Amino acid sequence: MKLGLSAGYWSSGPPAGVEEQIAAAEDLGFDSLWTAEAYGSDALTPLAWWGAKTSRIKLGTSIVQISARTPAATAMAAMSLDHLSGGRFILGLGASGPQVVEGWYGQPYPRPLERTREYVEILHRIFAREAPVEFSGHHYQMPYPGGMNLGKPLKSTIHPLRTDIPIFLAAEGPKNVALAAEIADGWLPLFMSPKSDKFYRDALGVGFAKDGARRKPDDFEVTAIVPVIVNKDIEAAADMVRPMLALYAGGMGARNANFHFDVLARLGYEEVCLRVQDLYLVGKKREAMAAIPTQMVEDTALIGPVEKIRDDLAAWKETCLTTMLVSGPPPLLELIAKAVS
Repeated sequence: MKLGLSAGYWSSGPPAGVEEQIAAAEDLGFDSLWTAEAYGSDALTPLAWWGAKTSRIKLGTSIVQISARTPAATAMAAMSLDHLSGGRFILGLGASGPQVVEGWYGQPYPRPLERTREYVEILHRIFAREAPVEFSGHHYQMPYPGGMNLGKPLKSTIHPLRTDIPIFLAAEGPKNVALAAEIADGWLPLFMSPKSDKFYRDALGVGFAKDGARRKPDDFEVTAIVPVIVNKDIEAAADMVRPMLALYAGGMGARNANFHFDVLARLGYEEVCLRVQDLYLVGKKREAMAAIPTQMVEDTALIGPVEKIRDDLAAWKETCLTTMLVSGPPPLLELIAKAVS
């Protein structure tokens, strides 16, 4: 199993100590560094800024939201970053959810799988640079039909350093996971758990079985954030993870359209998630956090004393996960590197 560093997205400003973490991760032989975006800091600018101080580690987005940019704009950024990094860029994409897409980006959300398929097809055509791009889909048309009627098919002015820049898809539902296996080079799950391994292997298998699937299982990447909290007090460690689980299960998305809720419910925590959601949506965030059971944390994170984490890690190594994304100060990164090796 490979290790990656998750730098995430920000709240009020850049996270303290992140440059020291990145330097430590590269020194420790971590495979990749990942940034994210929601509706604040973007994923591409920090990756370019921090990536300029590295020389070996791969640079990935987890994720770029497809509603934030046209396919061409994303392709331009991807090709530029790939050139600047010497071929180290990984383009992680995701459809996000209806509240962010429609509320922040002002774009329609329906039919996200179809939209993702079109988006990735356009990216592949731009990266290939075999001909001026023409595309007529339900969501995207190039050239645009209408306006001043002066649009014409164009081909990127820059030659991509790599015509096969890796594309990873963020996905949580089975159909979207299957889509990742069919059209992408990797999959970015959220709230991965050893308990969900068979469910996800089956969904990936559906995608791999499609005619024209881009990859085979043995050359497909599965890259997921796994919180690691080292503390002899297991409950204190769990308390560090509970706020995130409560936010995503209870407050991230609408009551009937929360894909993170669905992931955790499939692990056997539907009643817990309903309780957390009821509390969170009426502003009782502390109570929502307290409603997260320790077992739910242990199913989705590695917590407790070092010895326990090493023992629990064995189950993760048996899953389809290929890269575990972690974060923390350099001493913790060193400890994790030793435990995984």
